[in-house]
Amino acid sequence: MKIQSSVLVHLGFGKYVRSDQVTALVPIEEERGPGRRTLVHLEGQSNPIIASRAEDTIVRDLVQEPREVTQARQQQEILQDLLADLGNVNSTVRRISRDEGSLDLDLLERRIRQVIEN
Repeated sequence: MKIQSSVLVHLGFGKYVRSDQVTALVPIEEERGPGRRTLVHLEGQSNPIIASRAEDTIVRDLVQEPREVTQARQQQEILQDLLADLGNVNSTVRRISRDEGSLDLDLLERRIRQVIEN
């Protein structure tokens, strides 16, 4: 997990903090309720901010990856799933899809392997 610097994290009710300034999250045990879920301690401040969001959702936002990285990982996973499924296609179906459907599954499989390996 890596904290993304200079990313604003939503604490609820219009409160935002920079992710790299958060030093601790403490769930509120007593008098917890709407608008009072988590104490957010910030670097350089002696008093915590009261957040209306639960600590686990704030943590998730603190360590979330940039959207581009997440999308690239999802694309890789889709290609790996497709490659695994292609490995289960027998030679007869491959021949029919190539000869009658103009879909060369062997070529597709090789190209996916090249993309995954790079």
